[in-house]
Amino acid sequence: MLKPFAASPCSSSSSIFAFPNSLRMQIQPGVLLLPRCNSTRFPCRNSWAKMSSDTLSPLPENRVVVGYGLVTMDFLATVDAYPKPDEKARTTSFKVQGGGNVGNALTCVARLGLKPKLISKVADDAQGRDILKELEADGVDTSFVVVSKDGHSTLSYVLVDNQTKTRTCIYSPGDPPMMPYDISQSTLLSAFDEARLVYFDGIYTETALFVAQKAFRNNIPILVEAESMREGLDDLLNLADYVVCSAKLPQAWTQAPSIPSALVSMLLRLPNVKFVIVTLGEDGCVMLERSTTAEGIQSEERDIDSLIESLYKGKDDSVTIPTCISSTVTQLRADAIGTVRGRLFVGTAEKIPASELTDTTGAGDAFIGAILYAICANMLPEKMLPFAAQVAAANCRALGARTGLPHRTDPRLASFLL
Repeated sequence: MLKPFAASPCSSSSSIFAFPNSLRMQIQPGVLLLPRCNSTRFPCRNSWAKMSSDTLSPLPENRVVVGYGLVTMDFLATVDAYPKPDEKARTTSFKVQGGGNVGNALTCVARLGLKPKLISKVADDAQGRDILKELEADGVDTSFVVVSKDGHSTLSYVLVDNQTKTRTCIYSPGDPPMMPYDISQSTLLSAFDEARLVYFDGIYTETALFVAQKAFRNNIPILVEAESMREGLDDLLNLADYVVCSAKLPQAWTQAPSIPSALVSMLLRLPNVKFVIVTLGEDGCVMLERSTTAEGIQSEERDIDSLIESLYKGKDDSVTIPTCISSTVTQLRADAIGTVRGRLFVGTAEKIPASELTDTTGAGDAFIGAILYAICANMLPEKMLPFAAQVAAANCRALGARTGLPHRTDPRLASFLL
């Protein structure tokens, strides 16, 4: 799971952006570039009436999204404070719910109105049956899930600290793991039928690469979630059209001195990738989009570290809703790495009131689910990033990775879907 994409409570007002020390800066109020959707803040209360689907813009014409990766059964418990070694703690609430990166992201896109298909593996045990039942109830097609007669399904144990609003996850991998021989050629072709996009959560890369190669050969766009360094990740990224990664991954993968310079390196090393997004939790996200046209481009090069600093100076900390600040199409230079032509975006997270922030579990998965929807809907980045942040923030207002996932008719999404 990516670093939870959620804002800290409004009572926390740190103005230092959490990049590495080489890029640490003081944020100053300036001109705020709001998303082109002219977003309006809607009260974040579950008691509000949902919008009528008749008032929303039409759903994307091609709504089929395929996801390959991990599905789990989550056992979530909240405590007043995380226990110290050898201490005991009493839970304040408890929930058993399906989880896993791909399971959560596909649940998100299903509630937003898309038609997700899941490729994964569970055991024929009580947890596996419950995992599939819950996904099916949300509209996820599980007919391509492999069910093992032996072994056990993946379990995850999540402890949520009510005091710090953080969570600790421990998971027990399912056995046997999914292997390429579990999926036939005909099954994959059936899963890919009418697919607009295929999403990989970057886990179990051997089988992920097998599935991705089939999608690539069938000219289906691929989004890869890159959370941490894994064997086979390089090969998977080479097939990607879109990449969403954790804060630590870009520098770990490229050895670049800063996140912005690492983004330049990633686009140079991955010529097929259209954009890379780095999620930064309560600090929002950064996105570098490749430009393939010379229209509107600035003639001179800009140092990408200096450019992102100037974008952050345009961030207004008094605004609580998600926003997006962007550069023009520019020749972006990273010293000792190279130059790419593109646009740099800074997306902010919603500042959630402390009284409403419950659990950040699955916030990154919700963010990716919203990005999948945005790609299918051909959203511009200025709209896509605040939309994804809004979906992630909604999910942080309830316990578990799926409880707070909004439906398409949620009034908080109105400004993006009308």
